[in-house]
Amino acid sequence: MPLLFLAFTLLPFAELFILIRMGRTVGAGSTLAFVIAMGLLGAALAKSQGRKVITEWQQALAAGRVPEEGVLGGVLVFVGGLLLITPGVLTDVAGFFCLLPVTRRAIARRLGHYLSQKVAQGQVRVHNVGFNWPQGPSSPSVDPRRPSPRKPLRREDVIDTEGEEV
Repeated sequence: MPLLFLAFTLLPFAELFILIRMGRTVGAGSTLAFVIAMGLLGAALAKSQGRKVITEWQQALAAGRVPEEGVLGGVLVFVGGLLLITPGVLTDVAGFFCLLPVTRRAIARRLGHYLSQKVAQGQVRVHNVGFNWPQGPSSPSVDPRRPSPRKPLRREDVIDTEGEEV
């Protein structure tokens, strides 16, 4: 939590400081053009890399194997696109690192290793918000009146209706 606080408070000040210094050095118009160009380039790069990742996923799944980059690669493409669209030099650099395939794979590998360690240590918990997924027959969220998917349906379990298409 302190890391997020620092990111959302100090990062904008650092970005603003760099942009002001850049504006004093190369001019306000050039700085503004740089920020706009980076936003447009980031959007285009995120779109192309996102399509590439999705295509690779589809090909891997069609071949019956697990995608190389996994979900983390797609998440990093999304985050990289957001960072490039956000005005600022530091966020642009971080966004390019997330979008370039070589650095994205390295980041995904390290992040995956870090997350697997946290899961193994029990420090990562998955919370279920808004959905009541049945855990099994002994789960309290399972409605005892509803037939189990493993049991065949009985006549009294079926609701027969007549409808008219409108």
